[in-house]
Amino acid sequence: MKLAIGSDNNAFKLKETIKEFLADTEHEVIDFGCHSKDAVDYPDVAFEIAQAISEGKAERGIILCGTGIGVCIAANKYPGIRAALAHDVYSAERAQLSNNAQIITMGAQIIGPEVAKKVVKAYLNVEWAEGSKRKVDKIIEKEQEFLAENYKEAVAGSNCSVN
Repeated sequence: MKLAIGSDNNAFKLKETIKEFLADTEHEVIDFGCHSKDAVDYPDVAFEIAQAISEGKAERGIILCGTGIGVCIAANKYPGIRAALAHDVYSAERAQLSNNAQIITMGAQIIGPEVAKKVVKAYLNVEWAEGSKRKVDKIIEKEQEFLAENYKEAVAGSNCSVN
């Protein structure tokens, strides 16, 4: 599986640990940064990974920041992306099994490296079972509805016609 990974400077060390852990697997890992402990704005990394997944450049993603919350919020702003905060094995499994989340997020100030490895392993070792397909479809439908409404408003504001 092709995986995107990224972090802000607060989680740089944990990102590197997870990359080392994934090096011993069959997964191809694409590192979207950051590449040092120099300050980086977490939304930039989250948006880049969300876009890569949306474009099919990666199948799943792992994004890290101090708490995992900021990158989760940012990634979820990208249309079509479902990111889930996971600091335990059960949540990581459910992120994929129940919600078909393409991304998990974690916080380096919340979770230690050994637990983070177990979370990543749990997330990558399950496939969406479609058991909650009806619920996930509702989320997708609402997002599509919202995007269509905003597109019509944007076009109307630009004096263009919409068919």
